[in-house]
Amino acid sequence: MDNRAPWIITLVLMTTVSSPHALGDTSFNVIASFSVIKDLVKRVAGDSIGITTIVPTGEDVHRWELQPPNALAVEEADIVFYNGYGLEPWIRHIEAMADDSLTLTALAESADYEPLAIPVGQYRDSADPHMWMDPKGAAAYVDVIEETLIERYPEQAEAFATRAAETREALVLLDHQLRERLEGIPQTNRMLTTSEASMAYFARAYGFEYAAIWGIGSETIGSAQAMEAMSMHLSQKRPPALFYESTSPYIHMDAHARATELSLAGPLYVDTLSDTDGPAYNYPAMLRHNAELLHEYLGGARAEKQP
Repeated sequence: MDNRAPWIITLVLMTTVSSPHALGDTSFNVIASFSVIKDLVKRVAGDSIGITTIVPTGEDVHRWELQPPNALAVEEADIVFYNGYGLEPWIRHIEAMADDSLTLTALAESADYEPLAIPVGQYRDSADPHMWMDPKGAAAYVDVIEETLIERYPEQAEAFATRAAETREALVLLDHQLRERLEGIPQTNRMLTTSEASMAYFARAYGFEYAAIWGIGSETIGSAQAMEAMSMHLSQKRPPALFYESTSPYIHMDAHARATELSLAGPLYVDTLSDTDGPAYNYPAMLRHNAELLHEYLGGARAEKQP
């Protein structure tokens, strides 16, 4: 017997009883697994297609547990866009609930973009799922999003293609802006050290030496072995600052910062956007915020004041 069945039955029953949407609200057709994916999908889909997320803004995509409204959303959706490569361990439950009418699209696994290996931790040497942290990776996601939407909604193909092309152009400009902003950081300071190994694509794109305490947020984080390995790394390297992410507990990196008397900076945004009034309110703002934080704490030249 499939041991997932009781879990699925319970979740669907809870949805039917407790969710206010159970009366037939079908205002959405597309699901994105978390806020960054939603932002990219929205840029191609436009306003004609409703998009909802499984993981709320600010929550940890790795450790999310599906809720009753998520089950209803899956029942009513046409497409689920998710990242893949193990970023969303809970996706297996959605796969178990899905029927033939639901399109499940793993963006990272479908993207024409060279993956990196996770450098540390339990999943070391597995494909790093955080491809969107390089605008070129995000552009590869946009290609997959466009293709999937056109296949499902062919009557809107021209509009999807136009918006996808505009998004790719915007991502090229964003990449140029980030590169220009980060060029001022001295080569000796170009060391990026984070809690989770979530910035490797960003580091590759913009020329940073990269290190992290643990590999991916779904593993045991901040283990004694991982903390010791980072201590050894910091005894050999001395970056100007250490960084933590918005969805990672900062206490582990704070311990290293205190032990080494290095600056602690954050949060970097990776696995979620911020609220709409925050610094990472959309995908470009997220990467610009991260770049500004690195620029400030790694010793970049200050921008000239405008007269």
